[in-house]
Amino acid sequence: MAANRGMVAGSHNRNEFVMIRNDGDAPAPGKEVKGAGGQACQICGDTVGVSATGDVFVACNECAFPVCRPCYEYERKDGVQCCPQCKTRYKRLKGSPRVPGDEEEEDVDDLDNEFNYKQGNGKGPEWQGEDIDLSSSSCHDPHHRIPRLTTRQQISGEIPDASPDRHSIRSPTSSYVDPSVPVPVRIVDPSKDLNSYGLNSVDWKERVESRRVKQDKNMMQVTNKYPDPRGGGDMEGTGSNGEDMQMVDDARLPLSRIVPIPANQLNLYRIVIILRLIILCFFFQYRVSHPVRDAYGLWLVSVICEIWFALSWLLDQFPKWYPINRETYLDRLALRYDREGEPSQLCPIDIFVSTVDPLKEPPLITANTVLSILAVDYPVDKVSCYVSDDGSAMLTFESLSETAEFARKWVPFCKKHNIEPRAPEFYFQQKIDYLKDKIQPSFVKERRAMKREYEEFKIRINALVAKAQKVPEEGWTMADGTAWPGNNPRDHPGMIQVFLGHSGGLDTDGNELPRLVYVSREKRPGFQHHKKAGAMNALIRVSAVLTNGAYLLNVDCDHYFNSSKALREAMCFMMDPALGRKTCYVQFPQRFDGIDLHDRYANRNIVFLDINMKGLDGIQGPMYVGTGCCFNRQALYGYDPVLTEADLEPNIVVKSCCGGRKKKNKSYMDTKTRMMKRTESSAPIFNMEDIEEGIEGYEDERSMLMSQKRLEKRFGQSPIFTASTFMTQGGIPPSTNPASLLKEAIHVISCGYEDKTEWGKEIGWIYGSVTEDILTGFKMHARGWISIYCMPPRPCFKGSAPINLSDRLNQVLRWALGSVEILFSRHCPIWYNYGGRLKLLERVAYINTIVYPITSLPLIAYCVLPAICLLTNKFIIPEISNYAGMFFILMFASIFATGILELRWSGVGIEDWWRNEQFWVIGGTSAHLFAVFQGLLKVLAGIDTNFTVTSKANDEDGDFAELYVFKWTSLLIPPTTVLVINLVGMVAGISYAINSGYQSWGPLFGKLFFSIWVILHLYPFLKGLMGKQNRTPTIVIVWSILLASIFSLLWVKIDPFISDTQKAVAMGQCGVNC
Repeated sequence: MAANRGMVAGSHNRNEFVMIRNDGDAPAPGKEVKGAGGQACQICGDTVGVSATGDVFVACNECAFPVCRPCYEYERKDGVQCCPQCKTRYKRLKGSPRVPGDEEEEDVDDLDNEFNYKQGNGKGPEWQGEDIDLSSSSCHDPHHRIPRLTTRQQISGEIPDASPDRHSIRSPTSSYVDPSVPVPVRIVDPSKDLNSYGLNSVDWKERVESRRVKQDKNMMQVTNKYPDPRGGGDMEGTGSNGEDMQMVDDARLPLSRIVPIPANQLNLYRIVIILRLIILCFFFQYRVSHPVRDAYGLWLVSVICEIWFALSWLLDQFPKWYPINRETYLDRLALRYDREGEPSQLCPIDIFVSTVDPLKEPPLITANTVLSILAVDYPVDKVSCYVSDDGSAMLTFESLSETAEFARKWVPFCKKHNIEPRAPEFYFQQKIDYLKDKIQPSFVKERRAMKREYEEFKIRINALVAKAQKVPEEGWTMADGTAWPGNNPRDHPGMIQVFLGHSGGLDTDGNELPRLVYVSREKRPGFQHHKKAGAMNALIRVSAVLTNGAYLLNVDCDHYFNSSKALREAMCFMMDPALGRKTCYVQFPQRFDGIDLHDRYANRNIVFLDINMKGLDGIQGPMYVGTGCCFNRQALYGYDPVLTEADLEPNIVVKSCCGGRKKKNKSYMDTKTRMMKRTESSAPIFNMEDIEEGIEGYEDERSMLMSQKRLEKRFGQSPIFTASTFMTQGGIPPSTNPASLLKEAIHVISCGYEDKTEWGKEIGWIYGSVTEDILTGFKMHARGWISIYCMPPRPCFKGSAPINLSDRLNQVLRWALGSVEILFSRHCPIWYNYGGRLKLLERVAYINTIVYPITSLPLIAYCVLPAICLLTNKFIIPEISNYAGMFFILMFASIFATGILELRWSGVGIEDWWRNEQFWVIGGTSAHLFAVFQGLLKVLAGIDTNFTVTSKANDEDGDFAELYVFKWTSLLIPPTTVLVINLVGMVAGISYAINSGYQSWGPLFGKLFFSIWVILHLYPFLKGLMGKQNRTPTIVIVWSILLASIFSLLWVKIDPFISDTQKAVAMGQCGVNC
């Protein structure tokens, strides 16, 4: 696809397809594909060669592991007679002498009849010819000219992304195999141990060395293998051959490892949790058995609240029972898949950037995110960036065009000098020594020039923003006079623009840039568009049609790549032979810029990200948090993972209910059968004509089971997209006509495409909640997938957070509302899919995630109770003995001990922990309370609430200027009320104690303690109400003190909680005769 050649807009439902700005040059003809003769034997290093018929010599018909004929003959005669990779016994080929064991085989050469399946035999498709050519040159004539997609020019018929290394039929060995060489394809025998194919099974080092000695090829001195006792020799592994063998050994090592928490820390932590649970039982036994008779209502409310708090603690605590850390090995990933001087074997990745309103999400921030993606340390032909503009704003489109031009200068500068981060705004803002580790004399000069270029780029972006403030009456028009198709954001066609691509868009050094695509899905009145989840699903489909990366990574428009190695970090898990088959996504922690030093409103969310998520990583994996997440595309398509026998064992719930040893229940056996079919399935080679004729002739088990109608009901009526869903390793089906790609892309983003399909129900981002991230991750975990939490030393992603109090509360309100929506939906973890593969503690964590807003009800009541006790001179706890007081002391001690031990093994600071506790009360008394009522209104009355995009403005008035901006919202009313009531209660209680004498001061301290506890937790909220310290109006302070004093004196005088009889008795005791 050509880049920067024009926009494509259209509507499939209205049969419209428009090309705008038809200009540009035709690209160069397609590249030639390397021949088959270059494939190397993985034992001796010589060329594999060809057979007598002229075909590529294949020794093993099971896995096609590249071995030359002399090595094949040697292995059969003097070796173990098995393939070094899959351990399948070598069969005798024509011209090979017989060896012991051949008599047991039929006297027929498998290779000759390997693919001669007949129609109707039930074993597989009917293939024409002797073998199958998988190279792209066999699928398209490289000199055949077809119409350009974005213009009416001519381009080569070769599809850049349809290279054979994108196909899933690849040798799984860690050693390099020429991807252009065709290999025979065979349906894998399901009776064999399929899990051992390619998984740490290549261990032929000693036989390789022996073979080299006997054949006099690449001789290695035997004396180098053993150390000389007199010190005159080299140790094993030294020298050139030893270094090569060491590299081979390193390439076979795992790409990541689990770093366990030290046992002394973790065991003590678990012991304290158990002790706290025991103390909690004794505490409630005392509370329930000792009611307060003269304040029974207050006592009952307090006990109910405490029981709910205990349940919430259990739901939050036990998913942190198995915390772990992980470590990746990027050098091993490079040795296995990205060796220098060889074509990269890394999988292609499609990156999604979502934006809605450019006035709330400044285009400059989005541009920095895109620039950091284009400059990422990953093969350029394997990276594609898709920007979703769900507001169809011309400002976003024009700013992205400017970003593409600036990227031609920025990307080579980043890669030349290896700078971090690769978002220019944040790179130039760093207050560090930027000359550290820089050795090129030209760096200073080039950096100054690049900074000047970026300042000019910022001016151009700011000019676009200023121009967009006033919309013309006739709407926006493009540079060529064409009306902007998205002038009506609620009624516009789908729009696609390829800004950068592999057939165009070179940087200033003449190197290719990653593909950059602008996408705005079609919107029409009367259709449900499902907000962000719908936009992400549209990106899944359009990316599958255009590039079809095997993995997806989504980021918000304000989350830039802080580390250029982020994609490689994710691939250490996704491309790991053991983990990759069952990993649905790799979640990175969220880190933020621009937050005040003390993090007043807990924007960093450190406790959840560094404690809770580590705990989940030891169970079934962390939750999906909406950004900074790399997905397995197959998991988003609703497929089951490839699990081992151990993974398919029933969980603790099934074992306890059905008996783990006697008889396995039917649901477990059905699940096991379904999962094992995934293991037996082999990657297909797809032909679009076959799909249109009814999906006949595929070797993949799934395509043989599902009819054409079932596929359409599942994926929609797009044969090209349906074909792409079966390409497990990414890439476009080789027989796809590139001239129809963009037209098909417009089709899959049309507003009616998802009607009567499983999109949003079982496929893609799941609908039904404004927090689609929780629901999407939950559905994947319920199918048996696992997720990974990746926390490299350098944060991979950084974003901006709303440090203003009102914006922060609105953000928390949206999260809590999404949880309430899930609570009242069919996907509620409390009752959903108990026969699936979701682990018990993982389910507990999801339950905690959706029920936490309900905690706001008992929290409000419990925060008001201290003030009521002070005003009524009553208390929720009776007079306690020393024995009972011990349980209260132990209870508080266990709470602090648990928190301290968590901080110890997680590395979280105590200030972050305390800010989290404070904002838990602030959010619980405001946003969570509103979320409960709004969720009930939506479920019961159908009253929906509007989604508010969080503002991501820059600090133009100084550092943290946004922190002190006061924006009144109804969310501030409940915590303000709680705060005022407790302040008044404290003044009233102290006034009453002064009037009553010293004997009333003892009970007062207990009441004051709880009231001060509430005020301390609401202290950041109080500072937010008052604004910046040097801007606090004096009149506000004076009136607050005056009103509180007047109210307290009136309360003491009136004393409304004393009956008239008590007042008369008091007057009689102290009347005129006193």
